[in-house]
Amino acid sequence: MVSAAVAPRRRAVLLVANAADPYSRALRVGRSLAAAGYEVEIAATSGATSPRSATDGPLRIVRYEPSGAWARFAHERRRPAGREPIGRGRIERLRGLPDLAVRAIAWPAHVRGWWRTLHRELPPADLYHAFGILTVPVALALARDARRRGREGRTVYDVIDVVLESNNVERMPAPLLRLHRWRERRWVAATDAVVTVNEEIADHLVRAWQLRDRPTVLLNCQPRWTPGVPRPDLIRSATGIPPERQIVLFLGRLGRDRGLDEAAEAVVRLDDAALVLIGFGPWAERLRARDAEPRFAGRHVTLPAVHPDDVPSWTAAADASIIAVPGRSLNQRLSTPNKFWESLTAGTPVVVGRDLAVMRRIVEEAGLGAVADPADPTDLERALRTILDRPPSEREEMRERCLRITREIYNWETAVEPYLDLVTTMVPPR
Repeated sequence: MVSAAVAPRRRAVLLVANAADPYSRALRVGRSLAAAGYEVEIAATSGATSPRSATDGPLRIVRYEPSGAWARFAHERRRPAGREPIGRGRIERLRGLPDLAVRAIAWPAHVRGWWRTLHRELPPADLYHAFGILTVPVALALARDARRRGREGRTVYDVIDVVLESNNVERMPAPLLRLHRWRERRWVAATDAVVTVNEEIADHLVRAWQLRDRPTVLLNCQPRWTPGVPRPDLIRSATGIPPERQIVLFLGRLGRDRGLDEAAEAVVRLDDAALVLIGFGPWAERLRARDAEPRFAGRHVTLPAVHPDDVPSWTAAADASIIAVPGRSLNQRLSTPNKFWESLTAGTPVVVGRDLAVMRRIVEEAGLGAVADPADPTDLERALRTILDRPPSEREEMRERCLRITREIYNWETAVEPYLDLVTTMVPPR
């Protein structure tokens, strides 16, 4: 009697250069791969308050500590508390110059210690999905090792942001920026496939990298969602905002270049509205302090981030969402962030910055909100009024348009199909 060898289950590793606590795009991709028969691990970086490992349904999330000589670059140098003696700050800055040079030339130095740990501890896989530029070099190295160990070892570079065309590199010296762009093109040439978040970024990548194969577009859409009757009102339950006060919502990272000051000024000028911010980031304490200022009391409320699965239920309470991001960089102008799709999925109209070309096109073509100058609180106020001052029947029609377009076109169930077809050709079922 001859026993047949049982092939190991296909394994996918999703590489995330943050603590993934949580990271919504990785959750959606991972769940779809698990439903297609993969064993899925999200390999993330360590976080100050995040557990070493966790599970999310069929997904295993493991956070790897940086190790080796590069580990010291994993965290930015912190200034000591209190007042520095005269001259001490200058001395510390001079001592830090070698580190700055290493960070610039060996970019991304801050994740190289994490890469080293992945090489030592991460079991091999058939598919490596690299979320962003910080993960693609290690994905390529891990895939080479996986092939030597009998796995398929295929790589997907998910261009979630056009990082080297963003405001993050606006102060980088031009020769250094050219070097990093050359390095990225080499990584792209070595990957098996490129995925990105919308058609416009795909067009840009074809031109910039002279690609023969167009990137597969995997929109950042949300799963289809239907609000209950009555519509959930979690924001008012959590904040005590009265029923007659309209809610303008901001979702996502709380920091610079998000138009948060301008949005706060625009909303406080409305007759009876409150700006509610749900998210996390370096400005969180600053924004919570504004909550208590007399001029903004009851009109400006900052709440912690909620799990991606719960976002539609929170967003549905808002009368409008605002994305007042300035379009200074190509990356900003072509962006379609989670908050945009989350708002539409919940049936919430959106005010977007006038230079955010992709979101502006969708909003204007389908009548899903309004457009404004994100640097001008007066213009943001005008755009918000075009939504909030409509008769109730017209506002309900706009909500229904948002829900309908996400049910029919912009939903994860539809968006993920080309991606699953792609990975099936790369790693056929056993």
